[in-house]
Amino acid sequence: MVMFVADFHIHSKYSRATSSQMEVESLAKWAEIKGIKVLGTGDFTHPQWFSDLKEKLEPAETGLFKLKNKSSETRFILTTEISCIYPKKGLTRKIHILVFAPSLVIAEKINTYLGWVGNLKADGRPILGLDAKELVKIVLNSSPECLVVPCHAWTPWFSVFGSRSGFNSIEECFDEYTRYISAIETGLSSSPPMNWRLSSLDKIALISNSDSHSPTRIGREANVFNTEVSYPAIVEAIKTKNPEKHLYTIEFFPEEGKYHYDGHRLCEVSLSPQESKKYNNLCPVCHKPLTIGVLNRVNELADRPEGFEPEKTIPFKSLIPLEEIIAESLGQTVGTKLVVEEYHSLIKKLGNEIKILIDASRQELEAATLPEIAEGIIKVREGKVSVTPGYDGVYGKIKIFSEAGKKEAPRQKTLFLI
Repeated sequence: MVMFVADFHIHSKYSRATSSQMEVESLAKWAEIKGIKVLGTGDFTHPQWFSDLKEKLEPAETGLFKLKNKSSETRFILTTEISCIYPKKGLTRKIHILVFAPSLVIAEKINTYLGWVGNLKADGRPILGLDAKELVKIVLNSSPECLVVPCHAWTPWFSVFGSRSGFNSIEECFDEYTRYISAIETGLSSSPPMNWRLSSLDKIALISNSDSHSPTRIGREANVFNTEVSYPAIVEAIKTKNPEKHLYTIEFFPEEGKYHYDGHRLCEVSLSPQESKKYNNLCPVCHKPLTIGVLNRVNELADRPEGFEPEKTIPFKSLIPLEEIIAESLGQTVGTKLVVEEYHSLIKKLGNEIKILIDASRQELEAATLPEIAEGIIKVREGKVSVTPGYDGVYGKIKIFSEAGKKEAPRQKTLFLI
């Protein structure tokens, strides 16, 4: 057995609003930079991407793949996200579902079935007029070794519990196929403790993934395992919720997610659930319905108080991407030359991003970078941050340092003489 990090939910360059760099070679490289051992392929339903996968990957450990004729340690696991939009019980449902496949043969079989339902060429994440339970039926008929996971389960749009298009329970969505749903993806705007408030989810595993549309964002949420590196071992660890095998999840601070609070983006209105209630869930500026966020929706469906922890849970660690920490520490913005250069300098010195964020000691950090960057990483690790919650598609804003304690950005010469 070996300890490793996995991010199962990403997209290829064939999905809408994704980077042209979402290609196999680039993903393998960035997985190593981030510290991801097993990376979802995403989008295996797209004909061109599936062709790319068959051309560029070769079998590695059971159910996993690696780059052909390359020395990369990255392993790929076949996954895809499918958007189901369909009427049920008088309402239009919009649900995204993540599908894991154990082999290219099975993935191709799934693609054949789904190709009869809708146009798989239109987008890396196909939109199908298919009831979610019918999708489960198709996938598991292709192979019982497949895994079906509702994506970002709480976001208002396109999720199983979404305030705008979801259901009040997994059973309402999947009917007799509920027994085959063994995990859900928490999404950026919810955390494991928020999900622990629903007793109906006690038997459901909580997994976290980046849903990345660009290489630099893979691993922003992920899963840490201590198992054999193989498809069967990973799926078994998820299904059994074994904390000795599924060690913990890596999470956003949920307030940083785009749908944590209620709000109305056009009017720049952000409200807590208590404030929304005062306005009858209407925007106080334009009086149109608010987009009800994840926190409010959890409160609505929860049958336990805030802070409740069930007996059997998988631990979690809340982190902020390293580039964001560097940017705030230097008084810069993400993507600027100074921030990018310091990011890669730290990776070169200490190994990979997840190792830096979770494992590197204060002494190692202080020897490798400026004191304020080392301090920022430690503060995030200890949860000493303040967050202005995200709402209605707007990311939350995280502050590591108070304005009074904020350092001026050092000159580049100072930074690189350390």
